[in-house]
Order: sequence, then structure tokens, then C-alpha cells
Amino acid sequence: MKIGIVGAGISGLATAWALTKVGHQVSLFEQGPIPYPPAASGDQHRIIRRGYGSLDGYARTISDGFAAWDRLWDDLGAEHYRKTGVLCLSQFPGDEADYYTQGYERTGTPYSRFTPNEAAERYPFLDPTNLHYVTYADDGGVLFCERIARDMLAWLQRSGAAIHEHEAVTGIDTASGLIRTTQRDAAFDQVVVTAGAWTTELFPALADSLTSYRTAVVYLTPPPRYAEAWAEAPAFLSVGADDIDGYILPPVDGTGLKFGAGRNKRQAPAGADQVPDEAEGIMIRDYFGKPFRDLDQYSVDRVRSCAYTFTSDLHFFGRRMGKTWVISACSGHGYKFGAAVGEHVARAVENGDETALLTWLEARD
Repeated sequence: MKIGIVGAGISGLATAWALTKVGHQVSLFEQGPIPYPPAASGDQHRIIRRGYGSLDGYARTISDGFAAWDRLWDDLGAEHYRKTGVLCLSQFPGDEADYYTQGYERTGTPYSRFTPNEAAERYPFLDPTNLHYVTYADDGGVLFCERIARDMLAWLQRSGAAIHEHEAVTGIDTASGLIRTTQRDAAFDQVVVTAGAWTTELFPALADSLTSYRTAVVYLTPPPRYAEAWAEAPAFLSVGADDIDGYILPPVDGTGLKFGAGRNKRQAPAGADQVPDEAEGIMIRDYFGKPFRDLDQYSVDRVRSCAYTFTSDLHFFGRRMGKTWVISACSGHGYKFGAAVGEHVARAVENGDETALLTWLEARD
């Protein structure tokens, strides 16, 4: 089949990879370069973990995600993943870290539990006076987004896929499979739309299901006395306080020390306000205050904005409209499943089984 894919974030790249592998003629369209900096799949690194709080379906499905990444590494000839383990910091009973701990227990996910003093001995940048307990789960770590996109793009080009960078799609005829871009009209047997926060610009009617948000992350340099400890630190899934929704990625393999907070996201059109400033970075840094020693001494290296889609219940979204499949593995945790999303979408495009795809995407059991 001739298949057009709109959007070259991780879902689009992975769908192109999975379809090209089985012999389909794939054309991939991206409005900017690959990776596209304002999009959710850009940036240096992203967390992968087994903790999903009350979303137990995703905690179970992530095994599929890890296995799909392994298949991708085999094809790329490189593994763009570092297993660092994952920490959650609990500041008080019933906080966000408790929510993740309860999820570990329901799903049988192995983890270790440390007292505040034990945690601070292991990780000297932590302040034990502001901790209730700390958990460590061994299975998880960091995916290197930019390296993944670079190597996937090269693999697709070697494998005969047509890559159309800097070519924005302006419209899609879902019934006929026609894609209109700034440069051409092209007809396809099937179309897959993985446009992230830009999906509702192509399909305004989906705004009832998908909402775009703008957020930002900050890269920090810690004081020299903590640099070695951070270089060997796990990823942080939670820092406990419910109003932060904060995560941290350590500076591994040439990446920076990255702090991100769901508290900082705001509803906005895709691509809005793409140039953050140092003041926003300081604000994000300071959200994390209590569990860390001397946080005000961490300097801002850079601040990066990006755009996400979210569903109201944080589950992934899929819909078939004629010859077009609209996919949004969104809500802030889609990257972890990227390779598996591509494989499952490719399977549905081949066999037409929308129900099976939606069941997997939504992971409700």
C-alpha cells in the first residue's frame, strides 16, 4: 500500500518504521526539521518507567513498550536508552509519590523503599528533613530522543521511505486519502495522522477530545559539590508535592540535568509562545524547592518550550475516519510507548482492526 504519515514525532517515525519493514510504500510529512523542536518528541531525553499511579493498564502495557524498543535498537544497530532506575520522593502521607507507590503494589512492580536519611546518604543533594520516604524502581531510565530521531530518519531513508521535511500539511480528505501540503497534493491508500498538538488544526472537530498545551522544561547546572552525585542519579518520576507534577532527568551520556513540571503547562494553540526566558526557568526550578538542598544555587543553562496534546482522562486517543487514522499517544506519557505505538498502528492499517488498536491505545484494563 501507499501510506502517507503526517507528523514525524516518535509516533510518526515509529509507524513509518513498522510499515516500511513489511514492504509498504511510506511517505512521511513534517512541517519542520526532524526532530521538530517545538513538538513533544523533541528535546534531549525522556523518561521511561513502570510507575503509572492509577493508570494500571499502562503500567502493564509498558512491557510491550520495552520490547518494541529492543526491536528498534536491533534495526538501528544502536541502543539509545540508559537504564538509570527511577526514584519517587514522598514528602507527606497521601501525596503524589504515595499514589505511585500504591500503583507499584497493585501491579506487582518491584521497588525498594528508603528512609529519608538512607536516601540522603545515597543522593547527597536531597534534604532528608523534608522527606517522608523514597522509593527506587530498578526497571526504567532515560530515552535519548534526538539520537532516536536521527537514527530512525537515517534508517527510513536507507529503506526507501520518502521523507518530506519542511512541508506542512494543510488539509486531508479522509474519504479519499488525499493529503494537501504547501508543495503538493498526494493520494494514498491509507493516511496516518500523528501530528501531536497540531492535530486539531487539521481536524477542529476533535477539539472535544484533544486539548493542546504549551509547557517548558529547564536545564540546570548544580553546584560543583553535587555534580558527581547527579551524574550517577536515577530519573525522578515524582517529587511528592501534588501541585507540582514534577519530574527530573539526570545528566547522563552528554545530556543536561532536566527539570519539568506539569504545573507549568497551560492551554494554548500548538506552537504558541515558543521562546521561553530564564525567568521561567527559575520559576520551574523553584517549584521543586523542599526536597533538595541548595536549589537556589542551581544555575539555568537553558529553557525549552514544547507542545503536547492531552485527553481529559490521560489515556491515548485513536480514531478512524474513512481512509485516515488519527492517533494521539498523548497526555505527557506517550514517548515511552513510541516504538510500540508504531507497531500497533501499522498492524491496524494492514488489517483494518480499529477495535484492537483502540483497546491497546487506551489500556483501560
